[in-house]
Amino acid sequence: MIEITHVDHLGIRISNIEKALAYYKILGFEILKEIDFDPVIIIKNKAGVEINLVTNAPTDNGGKNILMDVPEKYPGYTHAAWQVASIRDTLAAIKENGLEISQGPVTFGDGHISVFLRDPDRNVVELRGREQNPEEIEGLIFYENENSPAT
Repeated sequence: MIEITHVDHLGIRISNIEKALAYYKILGFEILKEIDFDPVIIIKNKAGVEINLVTNAPTDNGGKNILMDVPEKYPGYTHAAWQVASIRDTLAAIKENGLEISQGPVTFGDGHISVFLRDPDRNVVELRGREQNPEEIEGLIFYENENSPAT
């Protein structure tokens, strides 16, 4: 058995470096290193979460993410989920920065509240946190397991 101790980083393929860097900057990421022998820009936030932006995606995808936006379902990673310190503060920052929420805020009955966003290449990002008094979060949708939307 291989003993995995934690997630080291996440690789996200992008088509537009400037748009991706601007987007992920809103989420608290800064450039750590640009790799000169591979199409990769390493970004990291203050908590040490690392993303490798793989900069070789084609720009002719018709505005769709093949894993999420087409009727046929292909195998592959569908989204990254990151825990946030405060979902209330996260929702305020989303609004302040003009980001679009693709789903949520939503809770699946596990005490967490999630909001789903799409980056400029339509990669799904889930921001997830716990809050006291979730009934005070505007627009919160409560799902029970059997009533959860299909992903």
